[in-house]
Order: sequence, then C-alpha cells, then structure tokens
Amino acid sequence: MYEKFKLRAEAVGAEVHRFRTKSDAKEFILSFLKNEGVADKNKSFALWKDSAFLKDEDKKSLSERIPGLKFDITRQLAADSAAGISEMSYALADTGSLVSDQTSINERLVSTLPAIHIAIVGTSSILEDKIAVFKKLRPENSSYIAFITGPSRTADIERVLTIGVHGPKRLIIVFVDEMEG
Repeated sequence: MYEKFKLRAEAVGAEVHRFRTKSDAKEFILSFLKNEGVADKNKSFALWKDSAFLKDEDKKSLSERIPGLKFDITRQLAADSAAGISEMSYALADTGSLVSDQTSINERLVSTLPAIHIAIVGTSSILEDKIAVFKKLRPENSSYIAFITGPSRTADIERVLTIGVHGPKRLIIVFVDEMEG
C-alpha cells in the first residue's frame, strides 16, 4: 500500500520519504532542517511536537545539533517557525491523505502555521481508505480529526491556484518502517 499512497500523495504535491529505522528518519529530518536554514531567529525556527517518535531522544542534544529547533510550542513560536514536525496516526492509500486526532492545539499549531510541515507516520499505519480509518479512529472520542492531503492550496482568488495561503507550502511525509501502527 505504500507505493499507492506515495503515488497519490506526490500527485497532490507532497514529498514522500521512507526509512527502515527511526534513527535513519531522525537523521533525515535533522539534515533536512539544516538544509532549510533552520536557525535560532524569527521565521527560521522549527517546532517538534512531542510524540512517541521522540520517546527516547535527548531533546537538548537535538536542539544543540540544530539551533532553532524547539520543543516548547506556543502560538507565537509556531507563527514564527519555518517548519513544524508532528506524528500522524494514519495514512490513507486511496487519497494520499494523512489522518490525526488533533484535539491538542499544539498538533494543529505545528501542522498548519509553519511554511513546512514534516509529518512522521509508521509505515504499518497505512490504511486503504476512510472506511478503514473510521473503524480505528472514533469521531465521538475526538473533537478535532484532521485529514491532510498535500500542501495547503486554494483557487478562490480569480481561480488562480495558490499554494500555502491557509497552511504549509510544503508537506514532507516521513514513513518509518520500525514504528508500530
């Protein structure tokens, strides 16, 4: 199902990467942040939402490797960040969409305000379609379920396609094989 997801996600402008280990994925993310110019100054921060992926990580060490990488999330920091990193619950193969319970405001801040959203998801969490996801994720237990399909786009203004008006201009999806679904 990974290949089907990748085809659909890339068709709507997402960038999709797959790694066997969490360590490989982490190194890719840190290298990506460095290449994107993440720094300890306004409009250059990166915010990483705490998640299972970070469970055994030394956050101080990560921040030392990438100055400007922060783990304490505020609305202002999110607005002043170049990148936001969060973990998603599921990926839908039929549409190339990501799905996550974003009841936590911090989840929404890192996935919508920065220009780049890096979404981490376990490869085993790829499901076929919305029917499959709603068998696992109960809407009545969540006040905010997000479906993310590609970078933000709109054609409201004179039918001219514009990327990044209502959210990130880039969506980087990082699949990790060793993460449990």
